[in-house]
Amino acid sequence: MPQSPDIPLHLRRDGLDPLPELSRMSNETPVCPDPGAADWLATGRAEARAVLGDADRFTAKPPDLERAISRGAREEGNLLHYDPPEHTRLRKLIAPEFTLRRMRRMEPIVEQIVAERLDVLVAAGSPADLMRHFGWPVPGLVICALLGIPRDDLADLGRMLDVRAPSRMDAHSTGRTRKRVAAQKAFASYMSRIVAQKRRNPGEDMLGMLIREHGDDVTDAELAGVCASFMAAGLEGSAQMLGLGLLALLEHPDQLALLRADAALLPQAVEELLRYVSVVSTASPRTALTDVTVGGQQIKKGQVVSCSLLAVNRTRPAGHPQDRLDITREDTGHAAFGHGIHYCVGAALARAQLRLSFAALLSRLPDLRLAVPVDDLRFRQFAVQYGVEELPVAW
Repeated sequence: MPQSPDIPLHLRRDGLDPLPELSRMSNETPVCPDPGAADWLATGRAEARAVLGDADRFTAKPPDLERAISRGAREEGNLLHYDPPEHTRLRKLIAPEFTLRRMRRMEPIVEQIVAERLDVLVAAGSPADLMRHFGWPVPGLVICALLGIPRDDLADLGRMLDVRAPSRMDAHSTGRTRKRVAAQKAFASYMSRIVAQKRRNPGEDMLGMLIREHGDDVTDAELAGVCASFMAAGLEGSAQMLGLGLLALLEHPDQLALLRADAALLPQAVEELLRYVSVVSTASPRTALTDVTVGGQQIKKGQVVSCSLLAVNRTRPAGHPQDRLDITREDTGHAAFGHGIHYCVGAALARAQLRLSFAALLSRLPDLRLAVPVDDLRFRQFAVQYGVEELPVAW
């Protein structure tokens, strides 16, 4: 499955699999000069975790953040752009909404949304595009319910997100860049309006909770940024995990048979699919706050490091068997949700969506199968989060 040579080696895939060269890179040069936008690339498991887990010597703030602040364009509220103590303060406000206990309160809502979208998928008739009828709408509607955003606004928000998302194609298209900037402004403006409405009339959703309990401790800009980052990450990341996770199962009928035979394997299967698919290929970059040695390389203060989550999750040491999907794996040790203090705060909700969605799909559609050859699928190779454009399925 050939891919554009413009895509760096560590981001290229053959369907769901990283190229074999990534394992060689991880084993032989776990930290090396980055062929992309950063100074260094960490593909070794220990090395990538060392960078992501070191908030004292590496900052998560974007490399151009100081210029962004001076222009008044900082993306406030996005936890990935914060370091302690700001990160600690904001995360402590948000984290209580994502405890396992509170996520259990969300499960009936998720189950209802999953059932609704399954009805839509079935009504569309076999074959149908799972992404259009199920993969995208389920996480979008769940995030709307979580944040208290009107579900009727989801289609417009989805279009804004699709256009505003940075892509490796931007460098080749001035027109796309202009459209992306316009979509970013429209999306930010929408979130600001939602926050203003919630300030006047906070509901029982997460945004309403933050305003009622911590309204004096969080700014409108931070609230809008929290909503924007949750909508962006929660929608695309979960949508692509639903699509690619199902594709992985359909491509491995032995694993699908195991899951159909024993529903108790579902939580393990979700963890293994998160590891295997690795929708987010590369973590947000880290910038060295001081000279530091990682993987035998001296990283100078101010230099930027990219960390390959795909390599952490999928590469194997030299001499070991090739990586494979195994839903009975007890401990995947994956980094699909990141590592360190920036570990995804919404991980519990993402897991619940995947578990409930896969359970319903396999129960409602026992003969679910791909409707086209795998080689006919179009993968989102230029997107920041790896995915598939469409997933035609039959039953």
